[in-house]
Amino acid sequence: MSVDLQTVKRVARLARIAVSEEDAERMTGELNAILGFVEQLNEVDVSGVEPMTSVTPMEMKKREDIVTDGNKAADIFANAPATEENFFLVPKVVE
Repeated sequence: MSVDLQTVKRVARLARIAVSEEDAERMTGELNAILGFVEQLNEVDVSGVEPMTSVTPMEMKKREDIVTDGNKAADIFANAPATEENFFLVPKVVE
């Protein structure tokens, strides 16, 4: 695939980028070089290669999924003006 001057100008317009005439000509060559490199990558045989998320083998850190109260109730209610049995007490606002 090759990129021409009109394509560069169209992409610049779609991206809302102001590109001068000389920059557009320079970008044409740069984009063609990038696309040429991508075409080279398509020639690489990757059959049998598993997808990976990192270059070093890693195992996800796992923990048991246990439901707890977090043992933080005392810390949470420490600054509350009034509490009762792990509930906040607030003044009545509706009569």
